[in-house]
Amino acid sequence: MFGFGRAGFEMGNKFKETYRCYSVSMMATERDDVERGGKIMMPPSALDKLTRLHIQYPMLFKLSNKGKARETHCGVLEFVADEGRIFIPYWMMKNLLLTEGDLVTVENMSLKVATFARFQPQSVDFLDITNPKAVLENMLRSFACLSTDDIISIKYNEREYEMLVLETRPDRAVSIIECDMNVDFAPPVGYKEPVPMKKQEEEEIEADNAMDVADCMDNAFRAFSGSGNRLDGKKKGMEIDNQITPTGPTKRGIPNYNYKKGSLTFIRTQRQIPTEGEDDGKGFEAFSGSGQALRKKGRK
Repeated sequence: MFGFGRAGFEMGNKFKETYRCYSVSMMATERDDVERGGKIMMPPSALDKLTRLHIQYPMLFKLSNKGKARETHCGVLEFVADEGRIFIPYWMMKNLLLTEGDLVTVENMSLKVATFARFQPQSVDFLDITNPKAVLENMLRSFACLSTDDIISIKYNEREYEMLVLETRPDRAVSIIECDMNVDFAPPVGYKEPVPMKKQEEEEIEADNAMDVADCMDNAFRAFSGSGNRLDGKKKGMEIDNQITPTGPTKRGIPNYNYKKGSLTFIRTQRQIPTEGEDDGKGFEAFSGSGQALRKKGRK
């Protein structure tokens, strides 16, 4: 939703004049505010005539290039242009197919208040903007009206973005001064929808991920894998334990469900006592080995 100045008006008389048209860059002083918006600079005599005709505010105009059958709509910013000339934004000159000094017809119009507008960015770079609706709302504050099929230009973060006006409601030309306008965006020119991956590609990605895990295991931490040093400086062969230190969760045993808080249980392994008649010795014979003497005895 956008909120701007006052709504349209009903006019009593008709203002219609022909002027030489020039871009804002041809002005004696640099005016970036005119280039960024949708309003024009007109001569002081136009204000005098508009006042005598009792034209009510806001003043909206239709610019027509009769030779190329092109037209657009705009507002007026100031009445400081040279007599017989008007200065308009360059994007507006491109829409009207005008060159510097061409003749353009200016006539006042009464436009309906906008309720909906649909835009199409002319570059996929517009997708880099985090909040495009908020940016567009801020930029449209420099505009007074919109015309279907116009390509407007907005500036954000030192970059120019062109937007095609695909649709406006309730008419092809609407006033956006003090209105509640819903905005929609069409896919930018050159934008391609992401293609869903096939099953074979997904399997290849899973295989690559499995190989990455194996590489990580090969480079896993091994405790005490370095070499030792002796005090006497001699080297001694040492066998490196290649066993990888487990990094997974510790396995737990079966819990004691009979445990009571405040009690200690000492678990001992009991040795089984053999019963009578059971042969524990398994053929054991005491002192069955051979003896040894320190010296051999002589024969008698």
